[in-house]
Amino acid sequence: MEITVKSIAVSIVVVAVVTWAWRVVNWVWLRPKKMEKYLRQQGLSGNSYRFLYGDLKDYSIMSKQAKSTPINLTHDISPRVLPFDHKLLHNYGKNSFVWIGPTPRVTIMEADQIKDILNRIDDFQKSPLSRQLATGLASYDGEKWAKHRKIINPAFHVEKLKLMLPAFYHSCNDMITKWDQKLIMSSSSSCELDVWPYLVSLTSDVISRTAFGSNFEQGKRIFQLQTELAALTMQVLQSVCIPGWRMSRKTGTQGLRKVVRPYMGADAFPVPEGQGSW
Repeated sequence: MEITVKSIAVSIVVVAVVTWAWRVVNWVWLRPKKMEKYLRQQGLSGNSYRFLYGDLKDYSIMSKQAKSTPINLTHDISPRVLPFDHKLLHNYGKNSFVWIGPTPRVTIMEADQIKDILNRIDDFQKSPLSRQLATGLASYDGEKWAKHRKIINPAFHVEKLKLMLPAFYHSCNDMITKWDQKLIMSSSSSCELDVWPYLVSLTSDVISRTAFGSNFEQGKRIFQLQTELAALTMQVLQSVCIPGWRMSRKTGTQGLRKVVRPYMGADAFPVPEGQGSW
């Protein structure tokens, strides 16, 4: 009886190990190669799949190289901002695919095809990670997306945007004033200025004034958290999802939870007295 029990236990373990090994091999090699074959049959071009990482290493290396050199004084910023995608467009045309780990990502740049994709709201779903940044039109799918799009569409009418011009003016004027102060504080008639932080503040300030009626300085912490969430989300999107690895404290998902958790409790955004609950 004891030998029979041991034999059954060993058989179960062997079957479990073989099943797990088959799933891993299928995930990291067989399924990607099969999908690559189907994509090429549909007329799409791209790099051949490389084990586990796909194009992630090339993407990371090219981004670091592009950012390590000064940008030229030109409006053609795509080689600097998206060097990998720029090379992909040059090598394979407007419709192509890349490998985010063992998962292919199809790039479509033909206007008619983009319109068709956007109209098929039930077939093309957004990444669940987008909901980590915000819940709204950008993260909704299907009928819920169509409903909210219909609700907010009037807000972007030209006449309503014209009413926001005073807010735009005040935000731009504040930014230019800060630049003038920097120039006054310098010892010469000119100074070097990093405009990026000011442009980020300008965008946030305009959103605050037009949508919430508050100044950017008052909501500075919220915008900082959104920036951190965006950076961590991109880190997760550009990494290979290995089962169980998310438990590591150094992974992007842990970073997302760390940023969000303090603001998810009942005391994070207290409800004014007499106004019920959220």
